[in-house]
Amino acid sequence: MINTVDYIVIGAGTSGCVVANRLSLDPAVRVTLLEFGGMDTNPDIYDRDIDAMYRLWDPKAEENWGYRTVPQQGLGGREIDIARGKVVGGSSAVNAMMHVRGHPRDFDGWAALGNAGWSYAEVLPYFLKSECYHGPKSPYHGDNGPMSIIDIQNPSPILHALMNAHAALGAQAKYNDFNGACQEAGAGLYMTSRTMDAVRVTEASAFIHPVLNRKNLNLVIRARATKLLIEGGRCAGVAYHGPDGPVTLRAEREVVLCAGAFETPKLMMLSGLGPADHLREHGIEVVQDMPGVGQNLHDHLLLGTAYESVVDLPAPQLAAEAGLFTWTEVGDRDKSPDLQYFFGPVLQPSLMELAPKGMSPDHGFTFTAILNQPASRGTVTLASADPTANAVVDPRYLTEEQDMAVLEYGIRYARELAATAPFDPFRGVEIAPGKQMTKSADLRAYARRYCGTVWHPVGTAKMGRDEMAVVDPELKVHGVAGLRVADASVMPQIVNGNPNAAILMIAEKASDMMRDD
Repeated sequence: MINTVDYIVIGAGTSGCVVANRLSLDPAVRVTLLEFGGMDTNPDIYDRDIDAMYRLWDPKAEENWGYRTVPQQGLGGREIDIARGKVVGGSSAVNAMMHVRGHPRDFDGWAALGNAGWSYAEVLPYFLKSECYHGPKSPYHGDNGPMSIIDIQNPSPILHALMNAHAALGAQAKYNDFNGACQEAGAGLYMTSRTMDAVRVTEASAFIHPVLNRKNLNLVIRARATKLLIEGGRCAGVAYHGPDGPVTLRAEREVVLCAGAFETPKLMMLSGLGPADHLREHGIEVVQDMPGVGQNLHDHLLLGTAYESVVDLPAPQLAAEAGLFTWTEVGDRDKSPDLQYFFGPVLQPSLMELAPKGMSPDHGFTFTAILNQPASRGTVTLASADPTANAVVDPRYLTEEQDMAVLEYGIRYARELAATAPFDPFRGVEIAPGKQMTKSADLRAYARRYCGTVWHPVGTAKMGRDEMAVVDPELKVHGVAGLRVADASVMPQIVNGNPNAAILMIAEKASDMMRDD
């Protein structure tokens, strides 16, 4: 079966939903959106119960790709699950719903690398375009976009303690707006992608469901893209295997890769775009030697410092409700803060084995340090030439000394926060790592054993002009006409915060650039 459209969008995740919506605004333009997963009909996706979210994170869940790293030397040989959304809505259907754009210096840093048009001042309008923020009016927030953004409602008393504790240690502000004027000004409550009655908002519910009646937009589910069709230096379409068998779909204008930091480089390599030697290892004809495809993988790591609560705490609304951004001793204060915290009235599941026997997760609270500006870099490579095989993911976590230093500092500063007077009414014993652990070697061993990922992989088809760059500042793949990438893969450096909001911005900007072309 062969048919032709104007645009093919591969992947109905965060970015693909946005791109397909914006391109199909023009009724004369034919858009096909391909998604390997199914529709977002699982009630857990839109359930308010936090346990529903944990079920979606199960590697065996239907909506999860089931990605797992190779053994990580920096983590003592552990393998780490990395949840990726395999459903219409993508990872926005399985994430923790936190809406954090990143630091202005992140985007100014992208521009400084030669990516014209990506400074904070230039991308801010695209953040505003998507948002419908149900809070105070501000030049930093949009109020007319498809994505409903709310503040934490009825915050737990212990969240107020964090605001006051960070201020007691020198922070300038309390209840800081992380998407406002100064991300690092003080502790604050996280904004979340939910409706006013606290139901999850995904890019599918915001951008795709309302427009599925457009005659020029065709959503195809259960469709696995197997190969990009490169003809005479141009991407002419895609081969995919759909519910009714193999299909060749041609694009008169462009093909847009929105499959994420693992599947986007995988499909490029299966199509002959990637490191030549690696492609030949798997018997794949080299269409274009592109050494940067699948390189530059990096991710946010997390590590909890947990305490018993001596009082009952209300159940959390989300996995993380409050936090802060700051610099560690090794952080460069001319760049974005290198340490972030998630904070909430619950013990992390991974730390429960350290809790006293019989203790329940709702009788504790956790300061979760986030390695915000990782120096370690890894790879995404092919397991084989079989399109049904997941890519090989090797983030090389904690292979750089700087990263370990940040996590060690994260434990020590969490202890300082917990020791302040605002936590006196709540603080019981330190459960993890345990007050007996004070030496650097012990804290680092704890980090290698218990740190995990926040599931924020980026950078595997990075934007830039250097020899390892895969796309240019217009997100066009170097050397291949008619092909763009518009997802987390293009980030040259990860943003300071949960990247879903930044991916949403990338998709909005990419859509405008394609419509201008």
